[in-house]
Formats: sequence, structure tokens, C-alpha cells
Amino acid sequence: MELRIGIIPVPVYAALLGVVAYFVSSGKVPTEINMMIGVLAVLGFTCAELGRRIPILNRIGGAAIFATFVPSFLNYQHLIPAQIVSAVTDFTKSTNFLYLFIAAVIVGSILSMDRVLLVKGFVRLFVPMLAGSVAALLVGTAVGTALGLGVRHTLLMIVIPVMAGGVGEGAIPLSVGYGQLWHEAQGELFAQVLPPVMFGSLTAILLAGMLNFLGQRYPRLSGEGRLQPEESEELATHEADAPVNLDITHIAAAGLLVITLYLLGLICFRTFRLPAPVAMLLLAVLLKLVQAVPPSLQQGAHVVYEFFRRAVTYPLLFAIGVALTPWDRLMAAFAPRNLLTIVATVLTLVATGFFVGRWMRLFPIDTAIVIACRAGQGGTGDVAILTAANRMQLMPFAQIATRIGGAITITLTLLLLARYG
Repeated sequence: MELRIGIIPVPVYAALLGVVAYFVSSGKVPTEINMMIGVLAVLGFTCAELGRRIPILNRIGGAAIFATFVPSFLNYQHLIPAQIVSAVTDFTKSTNFLYLFIAAVIVGSILSMDRVLLVKGFVRLFVPMLAGSVAALLVGTAVGTALGLGVRHTLLMIVIPVMAGGVGEGAIPLSVGYGQLWHEAQGELFAQVLPPVMFGSLTAILLAGMLNFLGQRYPRLSGEGRLQPEESEELATHEADAPVNLDITHIAAAGLLVITLYLLGLICFRTFRLPAPVAMLLLAVLLKLVQAVPPSLQQGAHVVYEFFRRAVTYPLLFAIGVALTPWDRLMAAFAPRNLLTIVATVLTLVATGFFVGRWMRLFPIDTAIVIACRAGQGGTGDVAILTAANRMQLMPFAQIATRIGGAITITLTLLLLARYG
């Protein structure tokens, strides 16, 4: 039972495979929630496990790549039983459990961050992160436009997704917001914004490795995991250290708080045309900054966030790959012009972070590595980038760059689209 495929113990995995095979052979797969949890879990974690075990690919988010791309390809080639495709598609579209995932990840991640780290870390990184983001927006859009992609397409479908904060926290809510504002299918939009997230993260990983090599050659440019020469960069997590008696009621209450904020976001969308994910995020940040949520609920929100991140991400990506991600549209997004635009965007982001960090008397290599996480594939991308740079101690700052930077990017983009369209 301790040997697992993803989170599933091997005996349970084998039993689930047998159950799925039985219902497929019977000609009809039920769409009730218990059956669909089993189907999505066993197939989603199978794809993720394959991605984790492929050398090189497992260092650049192979699990997420496989969980999304493989089912989309198999469905395109009609290699998934029609009963599975029909059941997964009906369940995904009828329940909209994608929105539950978005709410849990966004609200849970914001509420579970330490407020001191959130404020001090953001202030410290604000100038290089802002400068890098603006420069990357300008250069990436200019390159894509020069290559014939058009200003709007380059900015919204390539450059913005690169800096949106990954898949769960970035590509998914961004595509949902686009779909609400443009009245288009979220799946097709997701298929277009996902490749820039993936390839942008790969580019950031390669640049982080190069920066680590540069730091070994020129030690004066490197803090070896510190941003400022005079500081240890060990920020105290006061809230996390506070003793809290966490029980199941706190977790359940945090889950209900997540759903409440999402429903308030829906009201904001209907009333002000403010996209629900954006409104939900703004409400979560406001609650965090004014300390309206007690530590027990914050830790409960962290448990909710971790549960959805670990247990739901890959089944959700499998469902999106089958039901909402057309393979032909996905491959069209990997055109050479798109890839050149992505490389230009990430390279500008990192180079600007390097030089602005040096101007602000920060260690330029370490600052550039943290700013590179703006293009990371969420938490997985942060781990891969910092591993490539041998700077895992920068993880708190990487999380700020990825989560808060990505959240600001998505929020401003959808707000401007909602107003000026």
C-alpha cells in the first residue's frame, strides 16, 4: 500500500484499472461523481507518472505535460475508448469542477502565505520584477509582431501566459477569464495559452543553469542564495510559527470560505463584469492584508490548497486534455514564430532582472534567477528553475515572483480587457 502511482496505492490502482476496464467492456461508463473520480484519478496519475519517469523531461514539468498533452493526442487519434471520452466530457462540462479547483488554488495559496513574507518580499523584489515584466512585455510583443503574429495575439496569447504563474494558477484562470470576456470555449483558449507556459518554463530553467555557471566563474556577482550582501535573506514566518490547534473543522471552514469568495466573485462578474477569478483573488489578498482571517483558517486554507494541488491537478489536467483541449489547436501554438517570441520574452525578463538587480545593489545573478521564476510553470517550475541554479534557498522569493507576480499579471490583463476589450 505504500508503493504508489501518483497518490494512489498500487493495489487500489490495480483495482481501479479493473473497474474502469469492466465498465468500458460493458458499453457504458457511468458519469456519477464516484465513478468519475476513479476514472480521472487512475488515468490522470498514470500520465503524470509516465512524465515523471522520463529523463530530462521530468526536470521541466513532464508530469503536467504528459497529463495534458497525452490525453489530448490520444483523443485526437481515437485511441481512448469512446465511452471514456463521452463520460469525461459530460462530467467535466456539466459539473464545472474546474472552477472549484481554481478557487481552492488561488484563495488557498494567497491565504496560506506568510503576511510578513508577502509584504517584505514583494517590496524587495518589486523594482526588478516590475522592470523585467515591462521590458519582457515590450520586447516579446515587438518580436511577435515583427514575425507577423499581430500585437493583440502576441501579447494576450503568448507573452502574458508566459508570465501568468504556471498552469493551475496561471493558464487555467487566464483561459477562463478570456472565455468569459470573449464568449469563447475555454478549452480552445487553454490549448493556446498552455504551450507558452510550458516552453517559457523550459527556457527559464536553461537560463537558470547558465546563470549558475556564470556565478561560478564570477563569484562577485553571486550571493549563492542571498539577494542582498548585508542580509541573510532568512525571513521569519511569524504566522506559520504561531501555535495553532488545527482540526478538521478549520479545514472544512476554510473550504467553505474558498467557495464563498468564489461565489462573491461570480456576483462581481454579473454586476461589474469583473472576471470571477480576479475578483476572488482581490478579495483573498484584501482579507490577508487586513488580517481578517485567523491563523487557524489560514492553515486550514493551506491544507485545502495542498489537497487540490496534490490530488486534483493531474486528474483535472487529464479531463481538460480529453474534453477541452483540441490537439490540432495545441500543435498550432508550437509554431516556430511562437517559440522565438517566447525565448525573447523570457530572455528579456531575466536580463532585465540581472541589470536592475545590480543597479539596486542586489546580487544580480540571484535576482535574475528569482525573476526567471516569473516564467516558471507554477510551483513545479520554481523547483526546476532553482534546482537548475542550485539556489533552492530562494524558494520563498520564487513563490512571490511566481504567485504574486502571476496573479498581478492576470488581474491587470483581465481588468483592462473587461474595460477596453
